[in-house]
Amino acid sequence: MPSAAIISEIPLLPSASKPLPLTTSTQGLQAIADKHITKGLGRLRDHVFKEGRGLRVLTTENQKLLDFTSGIGVTSLGHAHPDVTAAIIEQAQSIIHVQCAIGLSEPYVQLVESLLTMMPDPTLDSFFFWNSGSEAIEAAIKVARTKTKRNNIVVMQGGYHGRTSGAAALTRSKTSFFKGTGPLMPCVYTTPFPYWHAMGLPKDTPEEVLVDQAILGIENLLQQQTAPEDTAAIFLEPVIGEGGYVPTPPAYIKHLRQLCDKHGIMLVADEIQTGFCRTGKTFAIEHSGVKPDLMVFAKGFANGMPISGIVTRSEIMSAMQPGSLGGTYSGNVVACAAALATTRYMRTHDILSHVNARSEQIFNGLREIQADTENGGWMIEEIRGQGLMIALEFKDPNSKLTRSHSRGDVTLPGNLNKLVQDACYDRGLLVLTTSIYPVLRLIPALILSEDEVDEMLSTMREAVREVAKSVEGK
Repeated sequence: MPSAAIISEIPLLPSASKPLPLTTSTQGLQAIADKHITKGLGRLRDHVFKEGRGLRVLTTENQKLLDFTSGIGVTSLGHAHPDVTAAIIEQAQSIIHVQCAIGLSEPYVQLVESLLTMMPDPTLDSFFFWNSGSEAIEAAIKVARTKTKRNNIVVMQGGYHGRTSGAAALTRSKTSFFKGTGPLMPCVYTTPFPYWHAMGLPKDTPEEVLVDQAILGIENLLQQQTAPEDTAAIFLEPVIGEGGYVPTPPAYIKHLRQLCDKHGIMLVADEIQTGFCRTGKTFAIEHSGVKPDLMVFAKGFANGMPISGIVTRSEIMSAMQPGSLGGTYSGNVVACAAALATTRYMRTHDILSHVNARSEQIFNGLREIQADTENGGWMIEEIRGQGLMIALEFKDPNSKLTRSHSRGDVTLPGNLNKLVQDACYDRGLLVLTTSIYPVLRLIPALILSEDEVDEMLSTMREAVREVAKSVEGK
């Protein structure tokens, strides 16, 4: 093609002989970041990642880490998976950007073909791709309001849907995501989620009681705050994410489906963190047997490339006029190629059996740690989750529900999850905290090995033991 010849005709500037000396030292990079990158971007630590393979990452200081974060559920096939890397390189050598309002690209359309075979119901057949999860939530809001000609949105207490304006208005997990930025988008209403701690109920409260309480809450909401005929959609994470990794009881999802069917409300499943085999099903909503009206997805289906999407029934998406959805980078061709390679791997490998086997191994190991009360297990209040989306909730001196413990006069710190996280990091294990409660979460790549699980459990056991000794003053 002639483009290379055209580029060569552009003369070099004199400054080209003195290229900008880019910083490579760890301290230099950290200094520039501290001075020039916004403090609004929080970081776990100021380590600089240099490379990654599978579940292993290496920092510029040659610290090797076992990554049980996968970029918060993004690198589902592990860092630098060869299939995805090859697809990215091949596509980048062909064409990098095809603006979706100007024309189609092969990877975009082929990705739709791949996803059609993975949907929880064949009626979910009309797609739109964007860049981030928050943007996909914005698109879902727009579609729901356009189709129903209603404004109001119902969200769950503890739910997280993003940090852009509309998505932040739907978020109920932490105020840090939106404080000081109001007024937020109006017409958003919050209903109780069936999680014992958020409801102020004991941990051993039967699930059916939690569900009954949540049902009462949403039925009251529809009678007292947002009339059904004014309500466009109910947004639900099948597993609450930033709110503490709490699976939604199937009975509650089924009741929401009945409510939505009765009143013409759209049920929107936010599968941004839970989708694409993460919970042991292709999509977490499948655990309930319920079909959503619209589904939002992102994170793990492109193994690190920025792409998100929504899918709904054609008769719903047909309400959108040409130009009402779009974006400069939406459905970027390289990101679509990466997603196509990722979903191809998921479709051609028995990844669900693998996820469920490793999930069982992790749960069994963590429960053994919890049961070992002489080595810190007494600090762990609950182990929960679904598939490879797993949480440890620790005891909390600020909670009347979880502050009691078996160590007499020992004073609990309010950040046991953070203390254990730091102890894990010092031993080469990367894990994350989440929610307003002291919760530690594990969300590793789906391709983790049995040996890597054993390594994580060994490190976690040591970390819990060390923190317990410190808390007990030993």
